[in-house]
Amino acid sequence: MDARVRDYVQIHLVVLAWGFTSILGRWIELEPVDLVIWRSGLAAAGFGLAAWLWGTRLREDPKRALGLMAVGLLLGWHWVLFFLSARLSTVSVSLAAMPTAMLWCSLIEPLVDGSRRWPKGELVIGAIMVGAVWLIYQVEFTHWLGFTVGLIAALLAALFAVFTKQWVARCPGLTIGFYQMSGAMLGVLIGLPLLEARGLAWPTGSDWGWLLLLAWGCTVATYLGYTDVLRRVSVFTVNVIYNLEPVYGILMALLFFGEAEQMSAGFYAGAAVIVGIVLALPWMRRRQSQRMAQESG
Repeated sequence: MDARVRDYVQIHLVVLAWGFTSILGRWIELEPVDLVIWRSGLAAAGFGLAAWLWGTRLREDPKRALGLMAVGLLLGWHWVLFFLSARLSTVSVSLAAMPTAMLWCSLIEPLVDGSRRWPKGELVIGAIMVGAVWLIYQVEFTHWLGFTVGLIAALLAALFAVFTKQWVARCPGLTIGFYQMSGAMLGVLIGLPLLEARGLAWPTGSDWGWLLLLAWGCTVATYLGYTDVLRRVSVFTVNVIYNLEPVYGILMALLFFGEAEQMSAGFYAGAAVIVGIVLALPWMRRRQSQRMAQESG
């Protein structure tokens, strides 16, 4: 197989695995909070093992380590709400909410990086996306709670992405993964008594196999595959393919859960608008950058 084709196959498999996490979240019988604690704990162990095999240093300045763990806490609660959304409604509904993280990022990042500038084009796109979200609420009102929880999960995903971007240039990827997964586990574990009177539930039966697949296959392995492809494929191309995650996820949900995942035509129209915007945005940004470069040149 040609090296370039192999890279494209690899990144599509990574995105397919990310879309598959919602399916695993429905199959695993643990409550969302317990599921995330086990997922992040096993993933932290996986990142630690990978760091040892690759000879990557895990020791960090305490202040930096706490910062990474705090950002990981956001990821942990994003996962909790994401899996909860799928159980309150359907996998398709929870996945339809996730691309709105792009809108949240556009609003939050200027506040974090200090520029405080919101591109007009992205604000217009955001307005269109809000219209698509409104359409989904109108035609699938019975799923309003699951979709709302999914939107909050997307907000936490955006906060996680924006803050992680601040760390990427300062720490090795495996180190970031190890501390963020540790922070996700501890952050959700601390919140467990507030949500449930009992202690942490232990996986039983087939849950162990699905959990290991979720933690090591859909978290650690996909992260390593993603960063490996980034060395040879442009960020632009990778991001375009990454935006196909909800498409893959919704198709897999229909395949595995059948009629339980079939939604109205209005839902698919709203979801198509959201996904279409997310897919078009990288090209728009690229054209804008090229135009600005020509004007400055």
